[in-house]
Amino acid sequence: MNSRERFLAACACQPLDRPPLWIMRQAGRYLPEYRALKARSSFLEMVRTPSLAAEVTLQPLHRFALDAAILFSDILVIPEALGQGYRFRDEGGIAMEFRLENTAQIDALAPANAVPERLRYVADTLALLKKELAGNKALLGFGGSPWTLATYMVEGGSSEEFERIKQLFYTDRPTFDQLLEKLTAALIAYFRMQIAAGVDAIQIFDSWGGIIAGPDYEAASLQWIRRIVTALPRDFPIILYAKGTAPQLMDQAFCGARVLSVDWTNDLAIVRRTLPGNVAVQGNLDPVLLNTTPAIVQRETARLLESMRGTAGHIFNLGHGILPQARLECVEALVTTVTTWK
Repeated sequence: MNSRERFLAACACQPLDRPPLWIMRQAGRYLPEYRALKARSSFLEMVRTPSLAAEVTLQPLHRFALDAAILFSDILVIPEALGQGYRFRDEGGIAMEFRLENTAQIDALAPANAVPERLRYVADTLALLKKELAGNKALLGFGGSPWTLATYMVEGGSSEEFERIKQLFYTDRPTFDQLLEKLTAALIAYFRMQIAAGVDAIQIFDSWGGIIAGPDYEAASLQWIRRIVTALPRDFPIILYAKGTAPQLMDQAFCGARVLSVDWTNDLAIVRRTLPGNVAVQGNLDPVLLNTTPAIVQRETARLLESMRGTAGHIFNLGHGILPQARLECVEALVTTVTTWK
């Protein structure tokens, strides 16, 4: 069984001798080869240039025995394709070119059928990756959830309190729904394009799902995710990651996603016993551990693996993206512990 087959078997909740392994947002500043490339090309240049995006995607696989590659891109390519560009602030965080403030601006966003052509560079990147991986490693595509993308578009970038998007949700539901309808249609077109380009799974990042009040999560986010999953090919592996939404895990289990990716604040073994057996789980080591020592990483990784012993449908991962401060020797300790575990 090669890495791709192992990954897909875990998505289907088949028993395996060890869980497949990949690291959420596994490329990045913790890799010296990434920093070297970044010194010559901006982040946006790397995202938009297929040869560079493919190179960055593959960098972690050249170093570590990971079972899957995740496309190097950004969730904000969707707002950009719709006509609302983005950049990185010098002081940190995201800045959109403008913020959405009225229905006229939402009406002016590009239609969903423009997305595949405007993001053709993503399909071209995936074609390069499929050729390079040759079916031996799983290839994952991804995108943001409609709610998470809407937070950036309405707030005008990164936010601490998310006041504007919450105000829109509570005071003008028709306009909120208008925006979420557009984003949902755009994401369906985008994910269909990625599937046609050969990805083995799609991960939906609902990174800000936890900032809306629990009783409103369905209306603000989950219903739109459910629409996306329903519009994609039946039984295609969809992974849902929604940070800070532990109370909604059971509802998420019935949204159609095959895998729920769980943040590090949850006890993964309890989550596994609670969720239906046909839904796989992914996670959930605290990313900060990779900033400590190899011995600590080995201990905590083994503890998580032991807690999941005897279960099926587990994909080992971090509980969020890898941090720039991660130490290479700690990443190696994690990979070695998982790949040699029996």
